[in-house]
Amino acid sequence: MTIKVAILTVSDSCTQGNREDVSGQTIRDMLPEETFEVCEKKIVPDDYQVIAEVLKSFSDEQDIDVVLTTGGTGLGPRDITPEATASVCERMAPGFSEILRVEGFRKTPKAILSRGIAGVRKNTLIINLPGSPKPFENVWK
Repeated sequence: MTIKVAILTVSDSCTQGNREDVSGQTIRDMLPEETFEVCEKKIVPDDYQVIAEVLKSFSDEQDIDVVLTTGGTGLGPRDITPEATASVCERMAPGFSEILRVEGFRKTPKAILSRGIAGVRKNTLIINLPGSPKPFENVWK
């Protein structure tokens, strides 16, 4: 069975072309092809409404099994990915974000600043990952 995945990078600087999407590509590279099919990879600005609409589209229209977001989970004024994710989820799945912060903390103390969450909309699991790839390197290896 193949798990259909969408990767959503949330970054003003990436959408403006000022920065390369390293985190989104790192996530894609980490997913074993025999298990995961990356059906969509999208970059959006740090905009609550845009993030929520894309998450709804992945879940409601594209039949994605898992959405992995990266970026917008910190403490900055434009970091609103967790709030946008919570607004579209029907049920929360806190265990994912808890273990991501614990494992991330083993690699960098800054991981505790991540506010990422996880939840379910319809049949789609949505997990917020941090914008830096360091805390989740080798997660699936």
